[in-house]
Amino acid sequence: VLDVQHFGSTKQNNFGCYKCYINKGGLDWIGFVHMTMITLLCDILCSWKPINIFYLKHPIYCCPSIIKKCLYVLFRWKNWWVRGILTLAMISFFFFIIYLGPMVLMMIVLCVQIKCFQEIITIGYSVYHSYHLPWFRTLSWYFLLCVNYFFYGETVTDYFFTLVQREEPLRILSKYHRFISFALYLTGFCMFVLSLVKKHYRLQFYMFGWTHVTLLIVVTQSHLIIHNLFEGMIWFIVPISCVICNDIMAYMFGFFFGRTPLIKLSPKKTWEGFIGGFFSTIVFGIMLSYVMAGYRYFVCPVEFNNDSNSFQVDCEPSELFQLQDYALPGILESVTGWTTVRLYPFQIHSIALSSFASIVGPFGGFFASGFKRAFKIKDFANTIPGHGGIMDRFDCQYLMATFVNVYIASFIRGPNPSKVIQQLLALRADQQLHIFNSLKAHLTEKGLLPALEEAAA
Repeated sequence: VLDVQHFGSTKQNNFGCYKCYINKGGLDWIGFVHMTMITLLCDILCSWKPINIFYLKHPIYCCPSIIKKCLYVLFRWKNWWVRGILTLAMISFFFFIIYLGPMVLMMIVLCVQIKCFQEIITIGYSVYHSYHLPWFRTLSWYFLLCVNYFFYGETVTDYFFTLVQREEPLRILSKYHRFISFALYLTGFCMFVLSLVKKHYRLQFYMFGWTHVTLLIVVTQSHLIIHNLFEGMIWFIVPISCVICNDIMAYMFGFFFGRTPLIKLSPKKTWEGFIGGFFSTIVFGIMLSYVMAGYRYFVCPVEFNNDSNSFQVDCEPSELFQLQDYALPGILESVTGWTTVRLYPFQIHSIALSSFASIVGPFGGFFASGFKRAFKIKDFANTIPGHGGIMDRFDCQYLMATFVNVYIASFIRGPNPSKVIQQLLALRADQQLHIFNSLKAHLTEKGLLPALEEAAA
């Protein structure tokens, strides 16, 4: 039982501390502080009134600064445990949706996109709503619908071409897809113009820009994530996992060893966490790539099977996912005693992905921190205890998605024969015959066609 009494004339000792007696009732010190946290905060840190708490055995002297430090340590470890448990839960959920397959992954990406959009728009709406201006939230969601219709329509046309050509309604929608998308956007644009209210033009155009920048950051990046997924699940899982690893390891290194502030936008970020997260992410990326590169389920492009009307992940792995021997530099050879090492070429690319995730990726978080400071908010939302909103967890992922898409287009992806054939099949018969004759003449000129005919004979 805690017996707390206030004395207006309690004397201080030479150190400015009050003599306190603590009756813990079987609790340890941390448990006691946890149970009397509100009292201590109110009476010591705020009003600075002395507290006399009777403990039958051991009196202690408690300065307000000592209590404040104890509470800081308590809250720090409590936050560590909350973040740790929920992080493990989110990682488990991530593995579960990977097990469910690419279609579920795409639906999760869409759900995350919508939630992130809602969190950002809600911040804008809290400012916009105070002026009682019409249609902002309605128009924001309408533009989200238009942009998703455009991007996902393009994706369906590219990756589900045979299915689209087989169904007459889909074929018509695919043929006039861009015109329909533009007409939908133009409708929203006209609705915005009609909603303009005198004396609030500047604010309305400000919020119009707010909506479009949000669409650019959230919807465009999520579309690129889905494109990365179609290249192979490994291009989806490894980059996301590297960002998650860097976030966790930077937090842990900063928690235990952090002393030097990294950037003013995020006072809790430290150089120790930044550097520790970098090296940990490099090692993690190499190891994860080695494990995943050996499974066709992860390395093969995600393709739609027209016969079964489902996604399939089966192919002959490319050279990127076949073990090769690499000669070690002289310094490493003298240290390890090895002359060569067997690696998947993708592991070399994973170093670039890991480096970006740990060096440039955090700037997505810094950008989000600056955004939140500008509007004096701690988190985008309180969806995940200890983590904030969904956008707080995916602020680095969107930047990473753009890099991966550009990296694949620049260094990995070559011409796609299946897409070329799909486009040829969409042409008229005379156009197909013209291309056939041109290709035949080209192959004959290069001396490849006779060789092919002899091989066929």
